[in-house]
Amino acid sequence: MRKIERLLDEYGQSHQNKTNVIIHGVAVPAIYFVTIGLVWSIPVPEFIAHFGVTWAHLIMVPVLYYYFRLSGPIGAAMTLLSLLSFQLIYMLDAMQISVWQFCLGLFVVMWILQFVGHHIEGKKPSFFKDVQFLLVGPAWWWVHWLKRLNIPY
Repeated sequence: MRKIERLLDEYGQSHQNKTNVIIHGVAVPAIYFVTIGLVWSIPVPEFIAHFGVTWAHLIMVPVLYYYFRLSGPIGAAMTLLSLLSFQLIYMLDAMQISVWQFCLGLFVVMWILQFVGHHIEGKKPSFFKDVQFLLVGPAWWWVHWLKRLNIPY
C-alpha cells in the first residue's frame, strides 16, 4: 500500500459520519486558507519584504513538496488551493480588510466546527495521534474531488 493510501485510510477512520464529512468538506479548505493568511500576516524583514515575499510564500515550498511527495495529482491540487488562497488574501488586503483579523476569526469558527464534527463522530481528530494529519486533511478533501473526476491520485 502506498503511503498516501495508508494515510488517507487512517484519516478516514475518524471521518465516517456524514455530518462530520460535510463539516470537514467546508472547514478543512477554509482552515488551510486562513492558516496561509495568518502566516502571510507575520511581518518579514525588509530585505525579504522588498521582493514581495512573505513567510507564507517561504513555508509554502516545503508544504507543497510534502504533497508532491505523497502524490503528483494531490500536489497539483494543493498548488491550486494554495494559489486560490493567496488570491483571496490579496483581495482581502486590496479591500483594506485586516487579513490577520479576518483569518483569525474564521480560524476559530472553523476549528469549532471541526470539533463539533468530531463530537458527532464520537472520535478524536486524527492529528491528536500524529500532527502530520493536519496536512493530510486537505489531501483527503481533494481525493474526494479527484475520485469524482476519475483522476487517479
